[in-house]
Amino acid sequence: MVAEKDGRQLYAEVKGATAAPGLDVDTAIGQLVRRMPSEPDQSVSFALVVRDEPRSVDAAVRAPQRILDLLGMALYAVDEDGGVRQLFGRI
Repeated sequence: MVAEKDGRQLYAEVKGATAAPGLDVDTAIGQLVRRMPSEPDQSVSFALVVRDEPRSVDAAVRAPQRILDLLGMALYAVDEDGGVRQLFGRI
C-alpha cells in the first residue's frame, strides 16, 4: 500500500491471516527494502502492518530493533475491530 499526504509518502506492507507469520513477515520486510530509495529521502516512510494476534506480533517484533532503526521502518498491529497499535518506530 502507498499513501501520500502533504508531499510525504508512506509505503506499508500489510499481512493478514496466515499459516506462516514468520515467513510472511520476513518476506514483507524484504518487499519494503526493495522499495526503498537508493539515497536517503526524508519524505518517504516505511511500515509493516500485521494482525494484532500473538503469532503475527511475535514474528514482527523479532526483527532486530537496530536494523529497523537503520531502515527507518515502523511496525503496527491492527486488531479485528480496526484498532491500531504501534509496536515500534515512528511515521
